[in-house]
Amino acid sequence: MSDPLPSSLFDRIGGREPLLKLLRYFYADVRQHRQIGPIFNAHISDWPAHIAKIADFWSGVTGGPILYSGPMPWKHVPLELQEPHFQAWLDLWRRHCRAHLSENEAAELIQRAELIGERLREIVANFRPSADAKATNVANP
Repeated sequence: MSDPLPSSLFDRIGGREPLLKLLRYFYADVRQHRQIGPIFNAHISDWPAHIAKIADFWSGVTGGPILYSGPMPWKHVPLELQEPHFQAWLDLWRRHCRAHLSENEAAELIQRAELIGERLREIVANFRPSADAKATNVANP
């Protein structure tokens, strides 16, 4: 007899409601953060809708229902994010995962966020407009 397949991270954290709870607390801190708060607050006007969309994203990432479709990495390119922004986001994410999830599930969700962060950093860096391109865009709107 074979062992049953391990449940998804989504199932192990309790599904969508605990994920939404984590995201609500997390983004409450993001909005108040001195470094990344202004960036998020300038681009997000409907926080409940944003959190629901992010929950859709994390649902699929954690092995739950795949509810998100969209160009997630590309939405970050125009924000001109720098390494301190990524670090601030990840530091808050780690803190909230550890506060709201069991040790194993927190570690796994943190690891997934760090991998996504690595890919996002690469995309943002590769598509960041150069200083010359910015000057051209300002001069020729």
